[in-house]
Amino acid sequence: MGRSFESVRMGVKDITGRWERVARSLPGAEGETALIIVEMTRRHASEGFYAFDDPLEAALFSVFIEILKVREGRHVDH
Repeated sequence: MGRSFESVRMGVKDITGRWERVARSLPGAEGETALIIVEMTRRHASEGFYAFDDPLEAALFSVFIEILKVREGRHVDH
């Protein structure tokens, strides 16, 4: 018997896939910045699988962590 709902992991993967397609369609620096956001989304998504029921919430939480790290001057891998 299969699952009747999408897992948070698959939801985040779908979201980042859509965001990446949009990022690649943006010109120059905007596209590069958008790809950084996509990477930020993926960075903490694993932890989000356990803590959140909503894939968008998990994705945004990950981005917020990374944005605050940048703001505080902490090291962020791209």
